[in-house]
Amino acid sequence: MGLVAATFGFFVGFTAVALISPLGSNFKSALGISATLLGFLVAAPQLTGSLLRIPFGAWVDKGGGKRPFLVLLSIAIVGLVGMSAILLAWYPGGFSQQTFPLVMLFAILCGAGVATFSVGVPQTSYWFPQKRQGYALGIYAGLGNTAPGIVTLILPFVLASLGMAGIYVAWLALVVAGTIVYALIARDAPYFQLRARGLSRERSVELAKESGEELIPSGQFVGALKVSARSWRNWALVALYFVSFGGFLALTTWLPTFWRLGQGLDLRSAAVLTALGFTLLASFVRAGGGRPADKYGGENIALAGFSLVLVGALLMVLTFSFWGDVVGEVVLAIGMGLGNASVFKLVARYVPEAVGGASGWVGGLGAFGGFAIPPIMGYFVDSYGKTGYSLGFSSYLVLAVLALLITLSLRSRPPGRKGDSA
Repeated sequence: MGLVAATFGFFVGFTAVALISPLGSNFKSALGISATLLGFLVAAPQLTGSLLRIPFGAWVDKGGGKRPFLVLLSIAIVGLVGMSAILLAWYPGGFSQQTFPLVMLFAILCGAGVATFSVGVPQTSYWFPQKRQGYALGIYAGLGNTAPGIVTLILPFVLASLGMAGIYVAWLALVVAGTIVYALIARDAPYFQLRARGLSRERSVELAKESGEELIPSGQFVGALKVSARSWRNWALVALYFVSFGGFLALTTWLPTFWRLGQGLDLRSAAVLTALGFTLLASFVRAGGGRPADKYGGENIALAGFSLVLVGALLMVLTFSFWGDVVGEVVLAIGMGLGNASVFKLVARYVPEAVGGASGWVGGLGAFGGFAIPPIMGYFVDSYGKTGYSLGFSSYLVLAVLALLITLSLRSRPPGRKGDSA
């Protein structure tokens, strides 16, 4: 039940932010903003989602994942309430550039839903032994990541009947219902249940291990962050996740705009290409990539994944054609799915003494790519015009090369090697 509840909760949280990206061109025209500002708007939820992952991921090591999950989902609900209210009151005629800060504010609050990821990672990890971490986290993250793809796919049909304001109200109702369901089904790992019953840490550890729990949390909040921060491998994984998951989030938010304004497609076609060709494909590859990471090693799967990211980015930059971009998008999706599947397999391997703390750092700072990359891609558009939509993918060429070099460094220095230090 721990895996099911965490996956469901992350799916609900990701759903809370999934509307802003596919509706980006609608916001752009209504607000009258530049491509760079649009990049900041669609990426704004990722900023909150990134920064909040650090303390909330570490909070799990202190008292389990259920409470931080519910706090984050509640903040996201506040953001959805605000977005619904301003859309009902002002969209489209009352919107202007002066409305932009208010839209940004509620978009940022919605981003708390994305931060549930770093809570669900340790919540899931503590239920499973080391040898099954890749499998469990692949299922958790892969299925949870399908939220934006599903939303993007069905959005054009719902939008036609409900309109912008109506669709936000409907999404608000769905997220509230999902939060209630999560609260009813979520269960923390045995150690946290024992501690909640008032048992000492020593007795809780003993009984948790007898029940089969292999990874034992540090039991500290700040301590979990400090322990993980002392490991250089923790920061290597942060960089890898910046490319894989941060890059995934960035393209999830940017591709609908790329297909609509860069390729001139309608909303429905852009939604289908983004959802099927990238978001859902990357998510399912991630879900299935956990087992190969368990079998062949996370580092090897990461090398394969980042190599594909490099190839996909080259296609997007060089082809300047519709079908070349479709192929490039698919290759990028497979590469990022494999990269994401491998990185969190390595968290429990490299920082087993503070999985929650490491998950906070990796999930938080790594996901910051989802905020940092879209404005850069928007800058290419503002600088080079329509060709900038393709040229912006050159940023992924640089990121892929850096990720490959870091992965090779990790593989050359496995944990536990004599003389190796944290």
